[in-house]
Amino acid sequence: MPRHSLREKLLDAGFKTIWSSGYSAAGVRDIVAAADARPGSFTNHFASKEAFTGEVLDRYFAYVSGLAEQALARDGTPVGRLRRYLEIITSKLEAHDWARGCMIGNLSLETAAHSEALRLQLVAIFERWRKPFAECIAEGQAAGDITDAFDAEDLADFLLSSWQGAMLRMKVERSPEPLERFKNIVFKTVFAKRS
Repeated sequence: MPRHSLREKLLDAGFKTIWSSGYSAAGVRDIVAAADARPGSFTNHFASKEAFTGEVLDRYFAYVSGLAEQALARDGTPVGRLRRYLEIITSKLEAHDWARGCMIGNLSLETAAHSEALRLQLVAIFERWRKPFAECIAEGQAAGDITDAFDAEDLADFLLSSWQGAMLRMKVERSPEPLERFKNIVFKTVFAKRS
């Protein structure tokens, strides 16, 4: 069995540390210690904490994209698939006692004003993230199940942005109530069956 490289160990440790503590609180020393690596090893593999975080962010987006792909797979109605995605994410958030949130949202709040490289990476992530949701919504619009008063891309953006806001409130309140409120309202309004 091949050995797990030190670079991979650092990225695994950084993934966990940044997701649980945030960008500012996750020091390079903390990441190196969590990886059980020597202090100088970080700079042997990464040009900066910013570049390292970009790689961690790519890993996280791959994880979230996998969840979206699983939820939005073409079994069930488009509205049911959107609901399934939110329920999958809700179960992941519950597993961390409503305290962790989404790394993409967390880093958007924490780094966008301080790192142009991470800000641009986050812009690109949101654009890619929106696509499968827009496709699902367009399918629902074609079937008459979702309002066509708005463009599918705009509705996908609304869904992701509003969900990020609900997760932010969830973290502050340490409660699922903001998530449940959002789901209740969005599925009785925007994603309600057209009459």
